[in-house]
Amino acid sequence: MYAMGPHPTYGIVLVPSVSHALRAEAIVRATGIPCKLIPTPRQLSSDCGTSLRVPWSEGERVLEALEKAGVEHGGIFQAF
Repeated sequence: MYAMGPHPTYGIVLVPSVSHALRAEAIVRATGIPCKLIPTPRQLSSDCGTSLRVPWSEGERVLEALEKAGVEHGGIFQAF
């Protein structure tokens, strides 16, 4: 997890493709964590145009679920 400030609200999970984003969304929702597909902020990446927004407080659980399912990701970054 990459934090740049004191109290982030959301985490943005970067993924390499839209298909990864869709799979990540399904996996995260199945764990009961709220999430939303969003356009990737340009300052974070120019690779894939879609990212997954999750509550920052659930970031560790999200990454664990994605890694357990074998979903490639580029980490989670804070958003307010």
